[in-house]
Amino acid sequence: MHSFGYRANALLTFAVTILAFICAIASFSDNFSNQTPSTQIQILNINWFQKQPHGNDEVSLTLNITAGLQSLFTWNTKQVFAFVAAECETSKNALNQVSLWDAIIPEKEHAKFWIQISNKYRFLDQGHNLRGKDFNLTLHWHVMPKTGKMFADKIVMSGYRLPDAYR
Repeated sequence: MHSFGYRANALLTFAVTILAFICAIASFSDNFSNQTPSTQIQILNINWFQKQPHGNDEVSLTLNITAGLQSLFTWNTKQVFAFVAAECETSKNALNQVSLWDAIIPEKEHAKFWIQISNKYRFLDQGHNLRGKDFNLTLHWHVMPKTGKMFADKIVMSGYRLPDAYR
């Protein structure tokens, strides 16, 4: 006969195996969801564009962000982390990314939004390379599932340009 401990161990091992199998199927099912997020970002105003005393450029922008991220939510989605980054090239760096705004979206009901904000984080450049610079605004998102691997993607919007002179 088997002891109580042996039977409990067998039952627990079987239960954990079934739970792991269900989690793997849940994670795999996310590959079949049709994700079509949309966004539009407008620069309403350049509040200031100045050279700091120690020589770095700083920009303050007023942004109008409209996004529809509902399609990122499935039954397995815990939350979505979204952020807007300004991206440009300089002579020192091939890619500069500066986060301007971010948010954690906990539910599908909050995934369609329209906000008008000044950049939440400082838009700085190490040096004075931003005058007349073309840049992209990119909405990045990271989907955090209840089970399975996290994935990320982005939408790049180009065609933005900073002024040639400080304001």
